Amino acid sequence: MSHFPLRLLDGLSEDILDLDEGQRLFSRGDPIRWLYIVRAGEVHLIRHLEAGQELVMSRSGPDSMVAEGSMFSDRYHCDAISMGPSRLSRFERGAVQARISADPDAIRAWSQWLTHSLQAARTRAEILSLKTVQERLEAWFALDPESEKSPSTWKSVANEIGVSPEALYRELARRKR
Repeated sequence: MSHFPLRLLDGLSEDILDLDEGQRLFSRGDPIRWLYIVRAGEVHLIRHLEAGQELVMSRSGPDSMVAEGSMFSDRYHCDAISMGPSRLSRFERGAVQARISADPDAIRAWSQWLTHSLQAARTRAEILSLKTVQERLEAWFALDPESEKSPSTWKSVANEIGVSPEALYRELARRKR
């Protein structure tokens, strides 16, 4: 996910929230009053399916907005859950909307950020549509050739490309032969 243009929030009143792992930030159906920026940690948007499965709709890490699609909605369409200790900033949604509406530069920054977010979501959907771990990993490396040099992130890579860490580790071991 691309980083939110934090300059849009300069001067707005901000509250800090600390969440524990598994703590809910908001629930599906809750009214939307706040814009949340992850400062540290990770928050997932999760939709619960009728058969009991959880579908991760979005992953927000540091300097990312949680639930950007809710900026102009009345109620949340997913649950937001902290995946570990997380720190977030909270801004009143109406104040952010007013800031964006009043300034052509802010409108441009918001639009550019949404465009990048949409492109990232489409890319992730394409990667997830690939059948094998090998294909998914190849596509992920193609997006960021330098990424192969940071093995400390393999567990998060597995999560990002929709495979188990064990399957990813097997694929990485196969490549080293």
